[in-house]
Amino acid sequence: MTTAQPFDGPTGTTETGAAPASAVRAVIPELATRILDQAAGLSARFSLTVMRCALGLVYIWFGALKLAGRSEVFNLIAVTVPFVDPHVFVPILGVIEVFLGIGLISGRLPRLVLLGIVAHLVGTFLTFITAPGWMWRGDNPLLLTTDGEFVLKNLVLISAALVLLGITYRIRTGTAEGQVVSRV
Repeated sequence: MTTAQPFDGPTGTTETGAAPASAVRAVIPELATRILDQAAGLSARFSLTVMRCALGLVYIWFGALKLAGRSEVFNLIAVTVPFVDPHVFVPILGVIEVFLGIGLISGRLPRLVLLGIVAHLVGTFLTFITAPGWMWRGDNPLLLTTDGEFVLKNLVLISAALVLLGITYRIRTGTAEGQVVSRV
C-alpha cells in the first residue's frame, strides 16, 4: 500500500473535488432560465382555463349570495340604480351572474358570455355617477371608500374577460398561433 496522495482532481476542481465558485455562478442563470421556462410552459398550458374558471367561480359565488339575500352589495346596488326596486333587481342580477359563471366554466357560448360579463362589469361603474358619495371619501378622488375599491377592482376583471374574449376570437378565426404577449 502506498501513502495517500493529495487528490488533484480533474481540471477545474479544487483539492476537495468541488467546482470553483465561478463555475457554480455560471450554472445558476442556466438553472433559473430552465425553471422559468418550465413555469411559463405550465402557465401557457393552463392559465387561460384557470382564469376562465376562476372568473366563473366568482360570478357563481357572488350571484348565489344575491339569490340567497346574503350579498353585502345590496345597498350599493340600490343606490346605483335607484329607479329599480332592489328586492326585484338584486335577485335577477344574481340569476344573471350565476348563468354567466356557469357559461364561463362550461365554455358554452364563450363570446356571448364574455360580452355579457364585460357589459355587466362596465355597468358597475355607474355607481361613480349615481352615488359618488359612496365611492370617495370627501372631495378627494384619490381616496376611495371600501365600496369604491370594490367597484374599481372590476377593471382587472374586465381585463381578464377581454383577454379571454380576444383569445376566443383568435381561436375562432384561426389566428391563435403567434405572439400572445409582446415584449416590452
